[in-house]
Amino acid sequence: MLFTRCLMVLLGLVVFDLSAAENSVLWGRAGEAWTPQSRLPDFSFAGYHCGEQPLPDLPPGVSVKRFGAIGDGVTDDSQSFIDALAQVKTGAIEIPPGRYRITRILEITRCGVVLRGAGPDKTVLFFPIPLNEIKPNWGATTTGQRTSNYSWSGGFISLRGGFSTALLTSITGAALRGDTVFPVADPAKLKPGQRVEIALSDSADNSLARHLYSNDAGPVENLRGSTRVSLVARVVAVAGGRVRLDRPLRCDVRPEWKPQVRRFEPTVTESGVEHLTFEFPNTPYRGHFTELGFNPVALSSVADCWVRDIRIVNADSGPMVSGCFNTIAGVVYESQRAPDRANCTGHHGIYLGGGDNYFTGFDIRARFIHDVSVSHCAGCVVARGKAVDLCLDHHCRTPYENLFTDLDAGVGTRLWASGGGAALGKHCAARGTFWNLRAARPLAYPPPSFGPPTMNLVGLTTAQPSETQPGGKWFEAIPPAQLVPANLHAAQLERRLKGRTAK
Repeated sequence: MLFTRCLMVLLGLVVFDLSAAENSVLWGRAGEAWTPQSRLPDFSFAGYHCGEQPLPDLPPGVSVKRFGAIGDGVTDDSQSFIDALAQVKTGAIEIPPGRYRITRILEITRCGVVLRGAGPDKTVLFFPIPLNEIKPNWGATTTGQRTSNYSWSGGFISLRGGFSTALLTSITGAALRGDTVFPVADPAKLKPGQRVEIALSDSADNSLARHLYSNDAGPVENLRGSTRVSLVARVVAVAGGRVRLDRPLRCDVRPEWKPQVRRFEPTVTESGVEHLTFEFPNTPYRGHFTELGFNPVALSSVADCWVRDIRIVNADSGPMVSGCFNTIAGVVYESQRAPDRANCTGHHGIYLGGGDNYFTGFDIRARFIHDVSVSHCAGCVVARGKAVDLCLDHHCRTPYENLFTDLDAGVGTRLWASGGGAALGKHCAARGTFWNLRAARPLAYPPPSFGPPTMNLVGLTTAQPSETQPGGKWFEAIPPAQLVPANLHAAQLERRLKGRTAK
């Protein structure tokens, strides 16, 4: 299948002299140098079911042609898809080979519903009208420029859910980043095996935001106390008024941030979109904030869902992802659109929010203003992908402890180019980690406005020397071809799963 071939190309076969292998001081050969309190976070919980289960393959389901879809590229098949999504309560909705014209938004709002094509080379969904014409959604940038909100959100296929986050108990004492145990007011509300959300809310002085930037945030006055922290974890034990989690805290817990343990019950899980092409009209790209919503798919407040093996052609933006523990895998981007003056053909290749989402196995053959964007998120992993000239856009609003690993940045002229509004903090927050990034030209350490010194940069194509300060700047200039492990996320996941099996 095309998906398998693409992943084989992306994975490649790296051959080098094992005697020349180098390990990071932060990790060691197999994680022996790492601790939960290390400046190197644990990224192993990213993706579908925390990486502990493979993406499922559902048995054959119901064809959209049973609901009247034609797939000739001329007939509007929107109603047939809407009817299928309304009537198929669970399982796969099959989209046979063909070209399907869609002019309405398709929503998946239940668990266990999968839209499945016959392969990106066989099943094409064509969207001739932008989202903003179908369902107008005008807004403005932080500087007041009128634009469609689809410039940074929404998709024609929308996996849309919600989280039941009722308060279970408050956290009654302070805890430090890396801790897994802390006191709670009502331990009887918690039980082993339960999935919960640890939630913090900022105070008016933006002290939580500043903490997430290791107290080197830059201007943050426009955050206005809006920063929130969310960590979803599983309860391991409850005893003596204290709870123990299966993973370390990503930041400190302090009383002034109103720490709580909340119920975590997502309304949409186990749903997905796979094995098809999204195609949009070949119209010239007019530039930044002119986008009216040629966007393929959005995951909004869902968990343990996926998008895989898709091709995106002539899009304004790619997947818009929030929620947590979602996997986006095997995405190929192409565009025949006439570019704007910056030689770009779209806005966001992917926009990652939420927590512990996983983007992997991608090939960005077009050029977006922001190829990969992260904003107000944590624990997200971007791995095993390549682009023409990769841009790792950090869009302010405290994107902290996210990982970018085993990436081919292509030309390498704009890796750190980032957007975001004014006075919303530096682009990248604490412990953003960049591990094994390759490019055709040397990559430099990002400028001070990009993020605090607590970021981690290991194994970049560079002409700069190493500079490693335990409490400050960390830049290990290991040649990417010699860095072991090449993929930090894969190494951390393997270590955690082996440790779980050994217990």
